[in-house]
Amino acid sequence: MPIPLLSLSRRLRSTPYTPRIEALGVKAYTVYNHMLLATVFRSLEEDYQHLCDHVQLWDVSCERQVELSGPDAARLLQMMTPRDLGRAVVGQCVYAPVVDADGGMINDPVVLKLAEDRYWVSIADSDVLLFAAGLALGGGLDVRVAEPEVYPLAVQGPKADDLMARVFGEAVREIRFFRFARLAFQGHPLVVARSGWSKQGGFEIYLDRLDLALPLWDALWQAGQDLDVGPGCPNLIERVESALLSYGSDMTRENNPFECGLDRYCQLDGPEFLGREALRRVRDAGPARRIRGLRIDGGALPPCRSAWPLSASGGNAGRVTSAVWSPRFDSNLAFAMVERAYWEAGTRLDITLPDGAARHGIVCNLPFAES
Repeated sequence: MPIPLLSLSRRLRSTPYTPRIEALGVKAYTVYNHMLLATVFRSLEEDYQHLCDHVQLWDVSCERQVELSGPDAARLLQMMTPRDLGRAVVGQCVYAPVVDADGGMINDPVVLKLAEDRYWVSIADSDVLLFAAGLALGGGLDVRVAEPEVYPLAVQGPKADDLMARVFGEAVREIRFFRFARLAFQGHPLVVARSGWSKQGGFEIYLDRLDLALPLWDALWQAGQDLDVGPGCPNLIERVESALLSYGSDMTRENNPFECGLDRYCQLDGPEFLGREALRRVRDAGPARRIRGLRIDGGALPPCRSAWPLSASGGNAGRVTSAVWSPRFDSNLAFAMVERAYWEAGTRLDITLPDGAARHGIVCNLPFAES
């Protein structure tokens, strides 16, 4: 069956790097924060192997920034997350789940502390800008909530340090994980963070000068020719192997941080935040379900475009949220939101695929362990 085309319009924003990734043969896009995000260049498997062996440039402009600035910026940010941000320092990146009044996950961004009164909230795929603006207005806070013109470019893969050092100098090697520095490109300082949505190592460059987008891409591309630099994008195989969850796929507003395995980011007896009482109730009673790993039998699975039901002895056991064949583990791996009675490692569950076919899976801990 042919796959329908994605009709592009002004509502789906392109990015300043789009001319380069299209010239390099992007084969598919998805939509993320109302913006195009490449999903395949050669094939899912070839892109995966290249990422694991070499270095790639990723256009992740869709990682939009929600900027909070002003006297009450820190207060607003703390209202949004159960993570205690009181010890965050300028130059630090902090993973901070955002929750609503019921403790439901609104987003799972990385927060960059640019100054004591200025933050970038680097968001996953949901409208945090409107959520933050509503809280600021309702709380009468002295804070500006905006979406700055910032277009992240990721450099990912085991050769990322070598490539980045050629363009930004040896100082880039000194940036610690989840820290950032301001490094010059063509005389303009850019925020460069050691971060990214893969476990292969790398950086994210927060470009805030539109006219430097193509020069930046070209400088990295040219400097990486002998490193086998290639175009890339977040890769389903790599992210599942690495146990990197995707907001909107593996967790939604229907889930709370405890169900998503984010317990360590919930300091419920620290600063006050929206949803604290709701999350205390979940903590005390225990979550009704949790995100777990599955190893699924048989050959390669179809794309998991909708949740697949899980059952055990005829009863509902949860749902599969992401699945892929893993070359590294020589097995089908999946994430699943599993009901409490069935989430123990080693539990055997039945899976119903969209065509009605049945598979079997074994619950396992995350991250996946090689055996």
